[in-house]
Amino acid sequence: MNDRAETFFDNAKRWTEEFRLLREVILENDLLTEDFKWMHPCYTCQGKNIVLIHGFKEYCALLFHKGVLLKDDHGVLIKQTNHVQSARQIRFTSVEDIVKLRPIILDYITESIQNEKAGKKVALKKVSEYPVPEEFQRLLNDDEALNRAFYSLTPGRQKGYLVYFNQAKQSKTREARIAKYYDHILAGKGEDDK
Repeated sequence: MNDRAETFFDNAKRWTEEFRLLREVILENDLLTEDFKWMHPCYTCQGKNIVLIHGFKEYCALLFHKGVLLKDDHGVLIKQTNHVQSARQIRFTSVEDIVKLRPIILDYITESIQNEKAGKKVALKKVSEYPVPEEFQRLLNDDEALNRAFYSLTPGRQKGYLVYFNQAKQSKTREARIAKYYDHILAGKGEDDK
């Protein structure tokens, strides 16, 4: 067991019993190694991310990193947001939910490991498939330093900005968001980087 994961479980303010039971269920599969990534217990197989435990206000969940590849014959997998391409969650609001879904969880873990071992990949959208808001495109056209900095970012960081800018309904809001992150982009940082 991982010390940082243990600290996570010991310090959980919500979902304490649910988290412990999810951990127990996951560790029934002896191919998995407990790690701690993205501030959450993450379970890997031969260094590849399989499933992560996390909690929210209204539910706790298992996040299957390549959940989109799972067959989901039981219809329990949820796409967390519209922009998530690969991961899928199973959500729980009680220990009883977990007990009821235990066999399905174990099957999905096994299938996830098989998918990893088979080298299955998720076809992700390319940056070019995301629309560039016209306010941002104008600035990219006029500001060579910004253009160079933006297109030097990793594809994930570029996507993050495009999604965030496009979420704003009004042009004024898009312009404010672009202005807020202008220096961040020039510094080569992603939206969430400090």
